[in-house]
Amino acid sequence: MTSTSIPYGRQWIDEADIAAVVEALRSDWLTTGPRVTEFEQAFARFTGSAEAVAVSSGTAALHAIMHAAGIGSGDEVIVPAMTFAASANCVVYQGGTPVFADVRPDTLLLDPESVVSKITARTRVIVAVDYAGHACDYDVLQHIAKDRNLLLVADACHSLGGSYKGRPVGSLASMSAFSLHPVKPITTGEGGMITTHDPELARRLRVFRNHGITTDHRQREQQGSWFYEMVDLGYNYRITDIQCALGLSQLRKLPSWVERRQAIARQYDTAWADLEGMAPLSVHQQVSHAYHLYVVRLNTYTLEMGRSAAFAQLREQGILANVHYVPVHLHPFYRRQFGTRPGQCPVAEAAYEQILSLPIFPAMSQAEVERVVACARRIVAEPAGSRV
Repeated sequence: MTSTSIPYGRQWIDEADIAAVVEALRSDWLTTGPRVTEFEQAFARFTGSAEAVAVSSGTAALHAIMHAAGIGSGDEVIVPAMTFAASANCVVYQGGTPVFADVRPDTLLLDPESVVSKITARTRVIVAVDYAGHACDYDVLQHIAKDRNLLLVADACHSLGGSYKGRPVGSLASMSAFSLHPVKPITTGEGGMITTHDPELARRLRVFRNHGITTDHRQREQQGSWFYEMVDLGYNYRITDIQCALGLSQLRKLPSWVERRQAIARQYDTAWADLEGMAPLSVHQQVSHAYHLYVVRLNTYTLEMGRSAAFAQLREQGILANVHYVPVHLHPFYRRQFGTRPGQCPVAEAAYEQILSLPIFPAMSQAEVERVVACARRIVAEPAGSRV
């Protein structure tokens, strides 16, 4: 990556963010302090949730959710094949078995028909992944879950700031996981959040993030007590006040950042509307897309070139496209440990061979957007024989 390269995603840190972090550094609390609670409350309000629980990463959020859901040995959890490995790994951490469902070809979101076909007597949870920032069809998935007494969980790590039928992401499932990694809608450096309407689930999540101990240092300080009890086996998944200060500052800017992402996506959509070789994924009318990723699907037959060749040509011109994702069931670990194999999720597998994530982030300049458009059009529109 050079100074002129355009990454697929990038954080935006301004002077207000820096000032907020400095203020936290000068305070009495660097961790388990008041800014953690303040950030949780602000996040809950933003997502329309009763409770929010801050943790150290999006992966920690997913793991905590599986613990709170009571997943253990012998339990099955349905996960889409087209996602990051953490969506399935969190099940394995708890001793459960991920069962991979296929996705819809237009959006690459979890296919409800595939979900139904994967349900067994051991199924406990359905994980809906808001791939690229597009909310899943939660009404349909909730109906499937409630009809079979299953828990519906949202992996909303891509979709903070988005909505479904006018309801904000974070309020659509029993528990929703968010990532606060630098390329995500907002960042705390590393960090995560879980939202829920259930106070008992929130209590279990907070105990789990703190070694399974019922109180943290600040709570004991307020109570004037030293005594604590470990009631479960938890992890140190706490987040710091320094990170939460940054998160609070970033959250205030999120609505305008989502608008900027959507504006870039509209410009991209228009730019290749006349091209046969490339098209964006579909966006449903009832969804406000958060556009963590802008994913295009290449028609490799029309182009007479593979995705890898297009990827290489973009990178040669400083457009640092990416691929999201290798279907999880194709990773060596899952093939070795769970016997997964090619052919199980044909829609996800076919899409994997064709998709590219193009640069999209709020700090992109108009000149950078136009450069991505020009490079992509040149690669896709030129006859195959004329390409260097």
